Amino acid sequence: MLNPKNEGLQPSQDSREDVGPGIAGEPRSFAPDQRVSSFTPRVWEGLDPSKFIRLPAMAAANDQAVEPPVVATVDPRRRALVVIPALNEEDAIRGVIDRILSDENLVDPLLVVADGGSTDATREIVREIGETDPRVRLIDNPGRVQSAGLNLAAAAIAGDRPWLVRVDAHADYPQNYVSSLIEEAIRTGATSVVVSMDTIGETGFQRAVAAAQNSRLGTGGSAHRLPADGQWVDHGHHALFDLEAFEGLGGYDESFSHNEDAELDLRLRRQGGRIWLTDRVRIGYHPRRTPQALWNQYFSYGKGRARTVLKHYTPLKMRQVLPLAVAPAVAGLLLAPFYWALAIPALVWALTALSLGASLAVRKGDLGVLMSGPAAMIMHLGWSAGFWTQLVSHRGERRVCDLLAAPRHAFG
Repeated sequence: MLNPKNEGLQPSQDSREDVGPGIAGEPRSFAPDQRVSSFTPRVWEGLDPSKFIRLPAMAAANDQAVEPPVVATVDPRRRALVVIPALNEEDAIRGVIDRILSDENLVDPLLVVADGGSTDATREIVREIGETDPRVRLIDNPGRVQSAGLNLAAAAIAGDRPWLVRVDAHADYPQNYVSSLIEEAIRTGATSVVVSMDTIGETGFQRAVAAAQNSRLGTGGSAHRLPADGQWVDHGHHALFDLEAFEGLGGYDESFSHNEDAELDLRLRRQGGRIWLTDRVRIGYHPRRTPQALWNQYFSYGKGRARTVLKHYTPLKMRQVLPLAVAPAVAGLLLAPFYWALAIPALVWALTALSLGASLAVRKGDLGVLMSGPAAMIMHLGWSAGFWTQLVSHRGERRVCDLLAAPRHAFG
């Protein structure tokens, strides 16, 4: 309370006598009709100080217990380590970080950007954000590839957080993305929660690629590429892991630059883990902008799938066997001048892809989608060529022959 030091403001002797001396160590008592002396502001007149000065003795005298302070508690089951593997993502990294951390239901999050040696402003942007937000950290990823960045962050920083969430810098994420994944994992008891993807095109060629990737023409019916209800799957776009299970598997195989997600899912399921494809959230994916970039991407995908097959000796699914035949069919065109029938497989494939692309364009009312047929052909041929290149370069010829003769119903 106020403690005026001006002698002219001290209360009179009469007022002090009215209050009474009190007992040493105890608060003074106030008569019900007592008024505060005139040295106080006039607005205080008529107020009972005991209603505002809450000393412990007063509270006890009024039989009112002192309430303990409310301490916020953190549910340890909902704490997550979020890792963003990044390489030259200056245009996207700030927006992705802001989007993830704007999650209203996040509990004590820690977001780590594992940078693979960016030469643009990515590192400076992350450092700037981290200077004002202790939830954001930057670490070096000398392995450069995404799998190495996830492994490094999980081993070095996770602590007692039960969940590991993978976020890619070049995707669009819905509101409350991470907390929704955690809720799904807790609700279902899943070891891993994966998400579906909607490919989003901006340029003319991207729109064509998006139309192909959002349909069976470009995906062959993969569950996480098409609209689907929540379900148990053998693979999907990686989002959340039980961290203990992830570390128990040894994390990603860092020798894989592509298909590391499918390879990990295969090991996870063999160890009894379960993968839940959630329908609560979907992410937006931006495809390659040029035919050459799309070819390079799918060529690498094909090589990665072949490496997974060779490592675990697992046969392919039918939706993977069909595009596998594309490269041999196209190679047959080289011999078609000597035997015309060798051109039939490639012609059937081309006509099918172009017809399905035209059908998509009609349904969407977008002439640009007519290019979805050629885009799908690039994807099919690139994947097939990459797969065969990896097989041919592999020295285990007998194993390859056994693989191709195996039944097509196991892991994909």
